[in-house]
Amino acid sequence: MANYLVTGAAGFIAFRVAELLLEAGHTVYGVDNLNDAYDIRLKHYRLNRLGGSPNFHFRKDDISERAQIDAWMDWLPLDVAGVINLAARAGVRTSLTDPWVYVSTNTVGTLNLLELCRRKRIKKFVLASTSSLYAEVSEPPFKESDDTDHPLQPYAASKKGAESLAHAYHHLYDIDVTVLRYFTVYGPAGRPDMVMFRFCQWIAEGKPVVINGDGEQSRGFTYLDDIARGTIQALKPVGFATINLGGHEVITIKTLIEMLEQRIGKHAQVTHAPFHPADVRTNQADVTRAGKILGWEPQVDLDEGITQLVDWYMQERDWASQVDTP
Repeated sequence: MANYLVTGAAGFIAFRVAELLLEAGHTVYGVDNLNDAYDIRLKHYRLNRLGGSPNFHFRKDDISERAQIDAWMDWLPLDVAGVINLAARAGVRTSLTDPWVYVSTNTVGTLNLLELCRRKRIKKFVLASTSSLYAEVSEPPFKESDDTDHPLQPYAASKKGAESLAHAYHHLYDIDVTVLRYFTVYGPAGRPDMVMFRFCQWIAEGKPVVINGDGEQSRGFTYLDDIARGTIQALKPVGFATINLGGHEVITIKTLIEMLEQRIGKHAQVTHAPFHPADVRTNQADVTRAGKILGWEPQVDLDEGITQLVDWYMQERDWASQVDTP
């Protein structure tokens, strides 16, 4: 069994990655600054699920602070098998209002963790990146070789900087790096600024369901457990590899609303707003490389995944209905 550092441990993907590592008998050192980028109740809910394990150790730290490197050097055991950097400021639209925090967390934070790997001789680094890097000049489904040099938002630009730093540290210090470009992930206890949580809550509570544009824009969705499994599989030695993960089942926003309506048993009160300039029309992944290098393929289809999400929401409705969905 091995020791792993998982950053963003109270985050949507990271908490499930940590859970699966713990279930497999590993020891997880989790870091999260528990910021208020979205409703903190979700982060405490996830963290509470991890806190029951004696093999989970947690620090409330900010990866963007350079001084934390020394603190982690003392806190972590001598033998750390890998760092899984899932701490991030995420979200396309909010990066327009405060791009500095995105660069600080996503780019500088990644640099600090790479420097930790160099100093502590940790040989494996997994970086969470984003499908938002793919510019609209590329044709979906997006391949890892498609253009990512023209990001459309500060969020994507900050992740491109993180990817570049990871490559530099691989080249200079022989750190084995897997860069995972996540596509749209959904599941229980998801981020409330993402479409699945928002629409589920809005329909269940009889709130207006706001669609930006005509609803014909499409997304490739992948269930949380599939993404978490793929992230753990990315711990294998690859040298340096950039791999798409997710986005295998593509549906329009209109179709998504219909699927949620059926499971919730309520009709959505749909209103329309202008299409946002930071959004993309479609987001679909070519995951051939994930299959070849990681042996990864998704196992949970949309019918099952959306049912799991709705069931979780109804079970936690007393507080989940109060979560702010911007």
